[in-house]
Amino acid sequence: MEANRVAFVAGFISMLSLLIIFDFSRGGLAFSSSQVVQSKPNNNLQPKPNNNLPGKEETKLSTTPAISSDKLLGGLLSPNIDEQLCHSRYKSYQYRQKSPFTLSPYLTKKLRKYEAYHKKCGPGSRLYKKAMKQLKSGHNYENSQCKYVIWFPCNGLGNRMLTLASTFLYALLTNRVLLTNMGKESENLFCEPFPGSSWILPPDFPYNQPHKLHIEAPESYVNMLKRGAFAYHANASSLPAYVYLHLEQFSLRMQNNIFCEEDQKMLSKFNWMLLKSDSYFAPAFFLMPSYQEELKRMFPEKESVFHHLGRYLYHPTNEVWGRIERYYNAYLAHADEKIGLQVRIFREKPIKFEVMYDQIMRCTNQVKFLPEMTHSEPPMRNSSTNTKHKAILITSLYAGYYERIRAIYYDNPTLNGEVVSVYQPSHEEEQQTEAQNHNQKALAEIYLLSFCDQMTITAWSTFGYVAHSFAGIKPWILMRPDWDKEVAEVPCIKSTTVEPCLHSPPLLECRGKGTDAAHLLPYVRHCEDVGFGIKLYDS
Repeated sequence: MEANRVAFVAGFISMLSLLIIFDFSRGGLAFSSSQVVQSKPNNNLQPKPNNNLPGKEETKLSTTPAISSDKLLGGLLSPNIDEQLCHSRYKSYQYRQKSPFTLSPYLTKKLRKYEAYHKKCGPGSRLYKKAMKQLKSGHNYENSQCKYVIWFPCNGLGNRMLTLASTFLYALLTNRVLLTNMGKESENLFCEPFPGSSWILPPDFPYNQPHKLHIEAPESYVNMLKRGAFAYHANASSLPAYVYLHLEQFSLRMQNNIFCEEDQKMLSKFNWMLLKSDSYFAPAFFLMPSYQEELKRMFPEKESVFHHLGRYLYHPTNEVWGRIERYYNAYLAHADEKIGLQVRIFREKPIKFEVMYDQIMRCTNQVKFLPEMTHSEPPMRNSSTNTKHKAILITSLYAGYYERIRAIYYDNPTLNGEVVSVYQPSHEEEQQTEAQNHNQKALAEIYLLSFCDQMTITAWSTFGYVAHSFAGIKPWILMRPDWDKEVAEVPCIKSTTVEPCLHSPPLLECRGKGTDAAHLLPYVRHCEDVGFGIKLYDS
C-alpha cells in the first residue's frame, strides 16, 4: 500500500514537472490586464526544442487554415531532390501565404530545361572537364557546347541573395550554367537547388581569386574594351579565355555599360564569364529590347521576378531550417496574425535610437500597422470569448526596439482586446558578414519575416527586400531622412510593388546621355525609398 502511494506521488511530481517545462518552453508570460505575452530575445535563435523536430512525425503547424497543399509551388520546383537532404525545399509552403502570382508554364518549362543543361555541363561532367581544359589553355573557343557564368559574393547576405538571383536570370537568358563561389562564411546556408548536379564552383578552378576581382581589374570587360584588347566584331576564337563583369554599385550607379545590345552580343562570345555584384540588377534586363519578349513569357506579371526566382533558388539547409522551424513552432505558430517589423540602421547615415523609435511610432499611428493601444483597462471578458492573438516579430541588430515595443504592450491594454506577443530572435549589435553563424541567423530571420502576414521594413535594406519579396507582400517602408536632415519628414510609405529596388540603375549611354531608365517602359519606375533607383511594376 505504501509502495503504491509512493509511486502515485512520484508520478504526480513527474507530470507536474513536465507541465512546468512545457509552460516555460514558450518563453513568456501572459498578462490578462494588458493583453500581452512577452518573450525575451534569444541570441542563439534556438528556443527549447519541441516534438516537431525534423525527421519526426509532425503535428499541424498552426491553428490557422492550411496555406497551401502544393509542395512544388505549382510546378516551380522540381520533385527530383530527396526531401531528407533538404527539408525546407518542400516544407516552406506550409508557413507562408499562398503566392499572389500565377506561375507561367513557360517559366516552369524553362527551369526544367535549365536543370537538364546544368546536369549535362555541371561540375564532374564530361563536358565540364572539356570546358575546363579549354579555359586552362588561355584561349576562348567557338561553338562550345557549354557556357558558364561564375558568381562571386559581395557585401551582406541580402545583397548576395538579390544579386545571385539576378545572375541566375542572366544565365537563363543567355544559356549559361551558373556556378557560385559561396565563400566559407556562406557555407551550410543553402541547399543545392539543381537536381543531379552542384552549383558550387570546384576548388581547383584556376581563377578562383575573389580579391583580384574589382573595378580596376584588367580582365574586366570595360577595361579590356578601353585598352583595345578586342573589338566588337572580333571572332570568338580570338578572345581571351574569360571575361569579368564588375557590377558593384559605384557612386550609386553601375559604371559598366553592359546593358546595351552591342555589349551583350560581344559578351555572348565568351564561354567563361566571372561576375561580381552587390546589386539587384535583374530589372536592367527588362530595358533591353533583345530580352523583352523572353522576359514577358517568363514573367507575365512583372512584380513576380524575385518572388519566383528566390523561392526557386533559396532553400535553407537542414541545420538552418531546424532553427527556423523550432522558433516558429515555439513562438509564432499560435498567432492568428503575424506582423513583421525590420529595423536597419546604416553606418553611412546612422539614425539615433530615439529618432528611429519615434518614426516607428509615427508610422504606426498613421497607418495602424501595430495593434492600437488604450490607456483604460478593458471590461472583464468571458473566458470563453475568442480573443484574437497577434504576434509582432522584430528583426534588428539592436535589442532596444524590441524592449521598448514590448514594454508599451505590457503597460497598456490593446484597444480591441487582442493578445499581443512581441519577439526578437537575436540582436547581434553589428553586422558580421564574414561570420558563418551570423549569416545563418540572418537567413533564419529573413525566412521568419517572410512567414508574416504583413510587414514593415527599413528603406534601402536588401534584407527587408528579400523577406517581403519571398512573402509576396507589399510592405510599409520606413523612409530614410534626407541627407541634410536627421528626421524623416514622412515616416513611412506603402510599397506599390513586391519587387526589390535596384539602387544603382545602369547609365544606358547607348540610349543617349541623360536617359532615365524609369521613363523607358510603363512597368519600370523609380523606387519609393530610393528616388533614383528603379523597380518593376505591373502597369
